[in-house]
Amino acid sequence: MAVCVAQIYCWEGLAGGKGVNRSQHAPGPKAGLGIRDLLSFRRDPIAFLQNLASHHGDVTHFRLGWKNAFLLNHPDLVHEFLVTHAPSHLRGPVMQRSRAIMGDGLLTSEDPMHAAQRRLIQPAFHRDRITRHATVMAKYTSNMCARWRPGEIIELRKEMMSLTLAILGKTLFDTPISEDASEIGEAVTELMALVDLVFVPFSRYLPLPGLRRLKRVRARLDRLIYGLIDERLRSGVDHGDLLSMLLQSAGEKSASAIRQVRDECLTILLAGHETIANALAYALFLLAQHYDCAEKVRIEVEKIAGQRELGAEDFDRLTFTRAALAESMRLYPPVWVLGRGITQPCSVGPYTAPAGSILFVSQYLLHRDSRFFHEPLRFHPERFLENSPTQRFAYFPFGIGPRRCIGEGFAWMEGVLALATITRKWNIELLHETKLVLDAKITLRPKFPIQVKLTPAQQKATSGAQTTCEEHASERVTARLAAS
Repeated sequence: MAVCVAQIYCWEGLAGGKGVNRSQHAPGPKAGLGIRDLLSFRRDPIAFLQNLASHHGDVTHFRLGWKNAFLLNHPDLVHEFLVTHAPSHLRGPVMQRSRAIMGDGLLTSEDPMHAAQRRLIQPAFHRDRITRHATVMAKYTSNMCARWRPGEIIELRKEMMSLTLAILGKTLFDTPISEDASEIGEAVTELMALVDLVFVPFSRYLPLPGLRRLKRVRARLDRLIYGLIDERLRSGVDHGDLLSMLLQSAGEKSASAIRQVRDECLTILLAGHETIANALAYALFLLAQHYDCAEKVRIEVEKIAGQRELGAEDFDRLTFTRAALAESMRLYPPVWVLGRGITQPCSVGPYTAPAGSILFVSQYLLHRDSRFFHEPLRFHPERFLENSPTQRFAYFPFGIGPRRCIGEGFAWMEGVLALATITRKWNIELLHETKLVLDAKITLRPKFPIQVKLTPAQQKATSGAQTTCEEHASERVTARLAAS
């Protein structure tokens, strides 16, 4: 989304924005038209932001076209930005363009509509409801593991995408989406890949082949969602799930009300599907590199559950498994950057950002900052079990403040139970040619398939990719960061 944000603000500035000053002398690269920075941002957004932070400190002012932009790179600034000054944020033109895909769902709406939507949807993600969903999460993961065969080579992200989609469909929409998981998963993946086209300046007037494909993919997902809505309306049965909750709120069931239900369903489908799938794929990738850590997960599961299926009652006791997932999201946060427009001047540390600026905070940068995490490139799950002096707000994979991810509790339950279930049953062996290449777009996703070989957990993996938890990520992973 950072790349998309940059494009929109740059083009709007070039089209009619006002000139900017040095914003009370906040440090940053030499002022210019901002085109060079925009191109660097597009080419490699993470490297671009890392370079800004390393050269200019906690607050960096730069320009994207004629627009002010700021990178905030300290936990105190994260809190100031996402909590203290949250009311001055506006999703603005970026999310207005996103509405072409998602409509007025929770991710794209502004207050007061956003606050009302959040209050409506929040009960679906209360702890008691999530606890009831835990059985489905564990069962679906076990079913996936049962389909796998010794020696089989699978693609991690594809498998995790199918799993999380099936769980989401059953728990929030009481629908066996697993039957169509492959088709739907492909549609969602393609939609996420094509979404950048919405942010191409003047794209609506251009005959771009990708836009036609985007419309077809969106239509496929609309057929699915409207089909679920129609079936539920015909049956009149209250399933006690998110879909029933949304339909009850729709009142008279007018076309506009049903459209709003569609928008919320699509938003949850997109936001709750890919992110946790990526998190699981990264966690399994890291455990495949660290056999001793995978063994700690297995020992923990065996001690807690023996041979029985895992459930909600085990979640709080799966401490190392949760720590492994947390550490994975520290190194590879599925949402790697947050960008916001501001509607009025606001302080950014000792400086003032003028109205109309765009502000960035990056989970990827702060999660790997040696000021807040000892040996930040090291995969060390135990850091989340220790009384670490890590500063508050240095770790925020789900965001913070009033727009914090509404499904955080759901994601933790699903992620921990799935990771524990998979690891207790299977060794994940990396093929020798497997390398993790990151694609930093809306989410932080693997650019290429992560192919792995399966062996039963009773057999120790023999892959040459095995290391221990004590080794460093920089010595293990060859990662290029691509933005295109």
